[in-house]
Amino acid sequence: MIDVGQTAPDFEAESSIGKIKLSELKGKKVIYFYPKSFTPGCTREIQRFVELYDQFVANGALVLGISVDSVETQKRFSEKYNAKFPVISDKEKKISSAYGVLNEKGTSAQRVTFIVDERGVVKAVLKNLKRAEDHADRALEEVKK
Repeated sequence: MIDVGQTAPDFEAESSIGKIKLSELKGKKVIYFYPKSFTPGCTREIQRFVELYDQFVANGALVLGISVDSVETQKRFSEKYNAKFPVISDKEKKISSAYGVLNEKGTSAQRVTFIVDERGVVKAVLKNLKRAEDHADRALEEVKK
């Protein structure tokens, strides 16, 4: 897993809003990986990121959600919960592999959130939180620092 002080791996992928290339996005980034769209924990997590979205933007941060689900699933997930941010499909598991967040079986991403500064350097890594939705609150705290 990449860690604090390392450069966040660049990627280009399809998302709920079209093709995204990390290196072309300006500002701070909150890149959160989650296991599977529409599951209870992942649903609570996206809902909390949606609730806090305006505060992320006010603090100069972009939010990016990533799972190994298909683009079609990501679009439905994003639409159902009114996500104003890209929900990215990592169907080939290349992004999850680059960040070191694939689960032990290699079937899905672990729930891990990376806070990346304006230069593309990882500033914080959030993992092993008790509740999925806590990722959004903790990520916002890190963005405000």
